[in-house]
Amino acid sequence: MLSTRYPAETLASILLPREAWRPYPTIEERAPWQALPEATRAYFLARGEAALGADWPALPATLFLEYARIGNRDNFERVQWARRLLLRDLVLSECLEGEGRFLDDIANGIWTTCEETYWGYPAHVNAQVAGVDLPDVEEPTVDLFAAEASAQLAWSVALLGDRLDAVSPLLRRRVSYEVKRRMLDPCLARDDFWWMGFDPGEHGVNNWNPWVNSNWLASVLLLEADPERRVAAVAKILRSLDIFLGTYAETGGCDEGPGYWGRAAASLFECLDLLYSATGGQLDVYADSKVANMGRYIYRAHIAGDYVVNFADASAVNRPPGSLVYRYGAAIGDRDMQRFGAWLLPEDPGKRGKQEDSMGRILPALFDLPEDLPVEAAPPLPREFWFAGIQVLVARDIAGTAEGFFLAAKAGHNAESHNHNDVGSFIVYIDGKPVIVDAGVETYRRQTFSPQRYEIWTMQSAYHTLLPVFDLSGQPGIQQLPGEAFAARAVQARFDEAEARLAVDLAGTYPEAAGLLAWSRVVTLERGAAVVIEDAFTLASPADRILLSLLTPCGVEVGEGAVLFVPAAFGPGASRQAGAARLSYDAATFGVSVERIPITDARLGGVWGDELNRVVFTAEAPPQRGTYLWRFTR
Repeated sequence: MLSTRYPAETLASILLPREAWRPYPTIEERAPWQALPEATRAYFLARGEAALGADWPALPATLFLEYARIGNRDNFERVQWARRLLLRDLVLSECLEGEGRFLDDIANGIWTTCEETYWGYPAHVNAQVAGVDLPDVEEPTVDLFAAEASAQLAWSVALLGDRLDAVSPLLRRRVSYEVKRRMLDPCLARDDFWWMGFDPGEHGVNNWNPWVNSNWLASVLLLEADPERRVAAVAKILRSLDIFLGTYAETGGCDEGPGYWGRAAASLFECLDLLYSATGGQLDVYADSKVANMGRYIYRAHIAGDYVVNFADASAVNRPPGSLVYRYGAAIGDRDMQRFGAWLLPEDPGKRGKQEDSMGRILPALFDLPEDLPVEAAPPLPREFWFAGIQVLVARDIAGTAEGFFLAAKAGHNAESHNHNDVGSFIVYIDGKPVIVDAGVETYRRQTFSPQRYEIWTMQSAYHTLLPVFDLSGQPGIQQLPGEAFAARAVQARFDEAEARLAVDLAGTYPEAAGLLAWSRVVTLERGAAVVIEDAFTLASPADRILLSLLTPCGVEVGEGAVLFVPAAFGPGASRQAGAARLSYDAATFGVSVERIPITDARLGGVWGDELNRVVFTAEAPPQRGTYLWRFTR
């Protein structure tokens, strides 16, 4: 789509020359920087002052090797990211003040970054060059954070310009050399980086594609001096983005979940925004329905407050930068998305830019948003939507309010990006509070993206809502398996005024050893009344038992034929409140037990606190053909 509408010869005629493109005011343009709200200026200047004279944290080889040796990637990533934040804060502070006070420290940050052997993460070296535990300086590879570093240096040079020469004329030359060597040359010369999509192998493409491309594009537009190379790089970026766009259905969605939307569709928008600006508005695809729906996913997957639909490696809590959401909504002309973006923004306009992390996102937050937004700040809370591409249904009782039932249910397959084995799973919220939940994902480590991924409990179907586990003689604990072949069958979604319904056959998600001929599940939101699950199954041979479970942050009381989910405080400092519900089940069929699932991981703990409760339903010696009925009510 992009590359055919805007081939290289067209790009050559519409791209503004590098010296003519000024997307944001430089340090020499004092008026826009001085016109920013005083609270904004004070916030960023305070951060810059805290960075003055700071020691740049060391990145020794042994810290990098921790990923290969013990599977820990967080220690290195945290230190490297601290370096990036220091440089960011210093550059922005110098632009705000303009008196040279921060320049020496900026020079230290630029030089320190340029001296790093590798700008990316340890896990990503191994992902691109198998078996490598330290980066190979003779074979530069480009990952997410090599691209982030490249763009940060490019923005720093573009904003500060000649002022850097007051410290040393070698600074800008060094940046140009390193960005060319590590980013511009390898990306232009090679087609085998999997994220490009030209030779993806088993990966396919995911958020890496637009995320890296957005930073590559910024680096090209800001630093590439050769007009022919500049056009060739932009043309190649468009071809790569086309592959990413091709993985999406017209209805949008994001199989990686709302937490990754910010680096999937949102990074696509950043590419389109840069290109719109760098062509004087001549490259404009915002009227495309797929591009628009990819943006709208972020409010269609919103439940209430900061809760979102979190299938796959996504957190149940997510608050994307309001500036990004608002600007995307304005570009596609979606007033609901603009309202959502306005609602996500800090109430104090002086704090704009605080939610964003990188220079490329802070600058538009500061300069591209009107001071008085022309929309009401409110979450749209649409009544329902069916994401046909990823086969996820979302529905609530009444549009525009979090009151009442909210249901999200999924079909799909078990090879989605950042996949969990969760076909047929669902979540339930009542009055905007969680009752039946998906745990999400723990802090990433080596095992997360290894062949042992599905040994992690959060990834297993046994820990997703009411997905059956089969105990057979000599083969206990048979669950869903990973892979695209393990997919939902006979998927149908339907809405009307009275209900929203998803029907799916789960049999194809299990191995042959399960002996499962059919497991037809119908998940229904009866608006204003209940969430109902109807399961009808056929087994090829007898099973010893079938176990089904669910996770909840609520307190749990088990009675005869009913489980009560009791409101409880949870999360960090017991700062969140769970909802309340009653689950009716067949007491003659199931025994019920409750397990405490302790949470020791910081990422999960940041959402759920110290524990979740797992309610396990056990059917002993089930018939080979049967039906189960579950009903959640207030």
